[in-house]
Amino acid sequence: MNREEALDVALGQIERTFGKGSVMKMSDSAQVSIGAVSTGSLSLDLALGIGGLPRGRVVEIFGPESSGKTTLVYHVIAEAQRRGGICAFIDAEHSMDPAYAKNIGVNVDELLVSQPDTGEQALEITELLVRSGALDVVAVDSVAALTPKAEIEGEMGDTHVGLQARLMSQALRKLAGTLNRTDTICLFTNQLREKIGVMFGSPETTPGGRALKFYSSVRLDIRRIETLKDGTEAYGNRARVKVVKNKVAPPFKQAEFDIIYGSGISWEGTVLEVGIERKIVQKAGSYFSFGDERLGQGRQNAATFLKEHPDLVQQILARIQAEAPAEQVVSARLLPSLAAEQAAAKVDEQVVADAKASAA
Repeated sequence: MNREEALDVALGQIERTFGKGSVMKMSDSAQVSIGAVSTGSLSLDLALGIGGLPRGRVVEIFGPESSGKTTLVYHVIAEAQRRGGICAFIDAEHSMDPAYAKNIGVNVDELLVSQPDTGEQALEITELLVRSGALDVVAVDSVAALTPKAEIEGEMGDTHVGLQARLMSQALRKLAGTLNRTDTICLFTNQLREKIGVMFGSPETTPGGRALKFYSSVRLDIRRIETLKDGTEAYGNRARVKVVKNKVAPPFKQAEFDIIYGSGISWEGTVLEVGIERKIVQKAGSYFSFGDERLGQGRQNAATFLKEHPDLVQQILARIQAEAPAEQVVSARLLPSLAAEQAAAKVDEQVVADAKASAA
C-alpha cells in the first residue's frame, strides 16, 4: 500500500468515526475566508485589516478605567444587530447602562443580558449561548469581575491563588472550537493591574492568567489620550487603540477616534478623518469639502453635516474602498446584511430549482 492509499484509508476511517468534514484539505473547505463585524469606527476597521472583528474568534479589549472598552463593545453589538444578528451581554461587573447602550444604537429590547453571581455561572452561560449556534456576538464585561465561587463563599482576606486563571483556561479550551463552528465572536473586556518590582519594561498586566492572551485572535489596547472640550466644557474623549495582537491581518496598527459623551463613537467623524488622511476630503484652513460640496467649518460641524447627509458618507466610503487593495474590505459595514445574504441565497436556490424543473 503506497502513501496515498494509506492516507485515503485513514481519512475514510476518520470520517466514519467523527463525521464528514472532520478532516479535509484547505482546497476542499467550503469557506476559508473570515467574516467580520464592524467596530463602529472606520479607522479601527482599517487597522484590523479585515473590516472589523473576525467572526468565530476570541477578542480581548483591555485598557485603563474610562478608556472606552464597554463603549466599543456596545458599538460591535449595535453593528451585529444592524446586520440582523442576535447578541448577548454577560454583565459580570453589574454596571450596564441600557440608556447609553440605546443611544449608541443597541436594540436593548432584543439584547440578551445576564448578570451572573459567580465566574463559573458567567462562563457556563456563555458556553451554552455559543453552543446554540444562534448568536453573532457574546460579550463578557469583564474578565476581572469573574469572581470564582470559592472566593464569594470564603471570607474577606482569604487567598485563592490562581483560581481565576484556571477558570479562564478551562473555559477558553471549551469555547475555542465551538466559536469557530458557530461563527460567533466572543468579546472579553479586561482591566489593568500592575506587577510589583518591575524595573524595566511596562509593569502593566491583565488579570485572569495567560490563557486569554493565547486564545485571543485579536487583542486591542484602548487608551484615552485627550479630553475634548468646547471652551471649558468637556464633551468627549479622544481614544487611541493599538492592535497588539492580530492573527488574521498584520498587527501593531493604530487607530484614533472621538468618543462623545452620551452617544459613543461618531461613525461620520471617523469617515471624515480617514477621508482627510487619504486626500479624498479636502481641508482648507478650518473648512472641509468633498468635491464641490462644502461640509462645514470645524471637524464637529463637518461630522454633523455628514450625519444629516448619509448619501455623502456612502460616496466617501465608496472612494475609500475603490482606492484600497482589491482584496481588502475597508469596513464590514459595506458588506451586505445577513438578511440580504439570506434573501440572495433563497433566490439562488429558487433559480437552481426552476432550472432543474425545466430540465426535467
